[in-house]
Amino acid sequence: MPALAAGGAFLSECALPDSVLYPEVPLIVLLMKTSVSPRPRGRVVKPGVLRDRLRFWGPIVLGAALLLYAAWPWLPGTGVARPRTVVFYGFSILGEAMDGGVFPAFQKSWREKTGEKIEFVSSFGGSGTVTNQILLGVPAEIALLALEPDARRIASAGFARRDGWKALPHGGVVNRTPFVILVRPGNPKGIRGFADLARPGVRVVHPDPLTSGGANWAILAEFGAGERERAGGGREMLLGIWKNVVAQASSARAARTQFENGFGDALVTYEQEAVWDRSRKKLRSDVVYPASTILSEHTLVIVDRNVRPDRRALIEAFANFLWSDEAQRIFVRYGFRSVDDRWNRGQPQFGTIADPFSVADFGGWTRAKPEIIEKVWRDDVLPKAHR
Repeated sequence: MPALAAGGAFLSECALPDSVLYPEVPLIVLLMKTSVSPRPRGRVVKPGVLRDRLRFWGPIVLGAALLLYAAWPWLPGTGVARPRTVVFYGFSILGEAMDGGVFPAFQKSWREKTGEKIEFVSSFGGSGTVTNQILLGVPAEIALLALEPDARRIASAGFARRDGWKALPHGGVVNRTPFVILVRPGNPKGIRGFADLARPGVRVVHPDPLTSGGANWAILAEFGAGERERAGGGREMLLGIWKNVVAQASSARAARTQFENGFGDALVTYEQEAVWDRSRKKLRSDVVYPASTILSEHTLVIVDRNVRPDRRALIEAFANFLWSDEAQRIFVRYGFRSVDDRWNRGQPQFGTIADPFSVADFGGWTRAKPEIIEKVWRDDVLPKAHR
């Protein structure tokens, strides 16, 4: 078997000392043996020559040993089982909850049940961006998206079964979080709800609805709050707010970064962002809970085109794990609201919303997307706000 050298180059067996080809030999023995052989019997190796040989062979042997160690589980005939992988894509604010909580919990659970080791390959970004990446061919096997319309795009392109998520628990909704307003410490602008974001002189930071699922939820929150005040108030609310938008970003997380870097007076975002940062004593803003706001719902989709038959059981097991009590408690710990209200009760980190509503109040996304996001915001409000 050829051995790997530092830098990834292959060296033939004849080009390496014998000891490099036997990784079970302790590394110090390898280095010692390499430094003194081969040599004619009876010849004394001078200290300077020994040092030079160590300098030359030492890094090569060490690099080869490390690369061989890293590659060992994947080499044929080693007798070591390869870890199985799950390729997961998710919307921007999921990263900490998945990497720090859900993935390790599933890895432990799966190993206890099967003896197999699982590795996750994950990527997080704006929901629209993640969806576009999947449509362009990234090997995502399962994706948790901010919007059901993004799941529909994936299904319409033939990457997933049409409405396949509807057969999952809770119609495919894994967790929720309401939309709130972050303001500067002390709330110097006196912001109490979405209507205050439309006042002259208030500068608003907002994620971009063209790439961010959170931005679409924010538009529904703003529109719905206006409509619940009076009929027709939704459009006026959106127009007033969007005249004051001074910065946009591709995702909710990127918009948060803009706000933290000093842009604007207020940010419309997920409650989860504030709850998670407050739990770590990293929140540098005040949180305003509008009296009326929406609870966002996040949809899981299995990307069937990318799931091989021999991997189906693993992917479906992970999907179902997301609704387990253990996973739902993890989401709550990271600032999301569970789809099971048992885990939300008595949680002091969650603020009170007097008049919460959902996308179902607008007829679901099949109506809300064309009638509010596209017809009202994109075609009417946005051109007027930018005049």
